[in-house]
Amino acid sequence: MGRIIANFFISLDGVVEAPDEWHFPYFDDEMGAVVGAGMDTNKAFLMGRTLYEEWAAYWPNSTDEPFATFFNTMPKYVVSGSLTNPSWANTTVLPGDVDAVRRLKEEIAGDIGMSGSATTVRWLLANGLLDELRLLVHPIVVGHGARLFENTDTHKLALADSGTLSSGVLNLTYVPAD
Repeated sequence: MGRIIANFFISLDGVVEAPDEWHFPYFDDEMGAVVGAGMDTNKAFLMGRTLYEEWAAYWPNSTDEPFATFFNTMPKYVVSGSLTNPSWANTTVLPGDVDAVRRLKEEIAGDIGMSGSATTVRWLLANGLLDELRLLVHPIVVGHGARLFENTDTHKLALADSGTLSSGVLNLTYVPAD
């Protein structure tokens, strides 16, 4: 059975929006190794419609290797009630319901990665579908932007792994505590 693993660059104040505006000064070979190790275990990638539209407009024409090859060849699943005709290669649309995502987890033997979609992560967590949350917590207060958890119910998580990168970024892994 597959496991859904969410990955986020996040600021100390919980901001996950627009990491391109604050994250890159912290990205080095050490963080690249952490990100790469997570990507190596993925057998599929899950995303919401908004992220799909942003990434489908960028990655098919990108020369940013090895990420472009990874995202363009990886099987992708989009949780959406309105997307009907995805143009990005290897993309399947899942109806936005719990049973469809459960079936996906049953079909994929391995990790199902996801990133960049706070709304989707909140929905997965609320429905008992998120298996692991990996956060790279950056030592910066952004002060504005969408946060990972806004207006959500309480969910207990347990720390499964932690480490500190030389840049001061915390590498934290949480699992549902229940």
